[in-house]
Amino acid sequence: MKDLGATKKILGMEITRDRSVRKLFLSQQAYVEKVLKHFNMNNAKPVTILFATHFKLSADTSPKTDEEMEHMSSVPYSSAVGSIMYAMVCTRPDISHAVSVASRYMACPEKEHWQAVKWILRYLKGTTDVGLTFDRAKMSDSDVGYADLDFAGDLGKRRSLIEAEYMALAEAVMEVLWLQGMHVSLLTQIRMVNKSES
Repeated sequence: MKDLGATKKILGMEITRDRSVRKLFLSQQAYVEKVLKHFNMNNAKPVTILFATHFKLSADTSPKTDEEMEHMSSVPYSSAVGSIMYAMVCTRPDISHAVSVASRYMACPEKEHWQAVKWILRYLKGTTDVGLTFDRAKMSDSDVGYADLDFAGDLGKRRSLIEAEYMALAEAVMEVLWLQGMHVSLLTQIRMVNKSES
């Protein structure tokens, strides 16, 4: 077996290490650029806001006429969402909400849904160098959680402001409790004693 040195790239992810400061950076710049080129978005104007407020996606905007359905059948909606989803899973958790919303309409997308996916691609165009940084020096004992209170933006599940805040807080607390349980189980020590050695 031959030692090829430190891994620089794996499964479309670029790996950058700085052992002197104990940092590891994962990015997918080349993959994102390839996706942008594949969907003819490599010359698109980048945007800095991930999901603009003018996108109000719902199942009610699905294609109604035969012409709309025929047009959307030639649009690579599922392929684009899947390509973006791979980046999300590997190195881009910042796009997870937008990809989640876009993936709801894979069965019957409409022009508005496709515009939203192209917006996500434009966001990726402006943030190709973004990735995950693991910094051992900045590790802390406390975690910070965030909850999305914008249930009014989801046309299918709108709630009043108070109900939205309550639902978001309840979901966040349930997630924290699950994570605390997982953390406790990960820190459990397992020891074995062989009586014949004692």
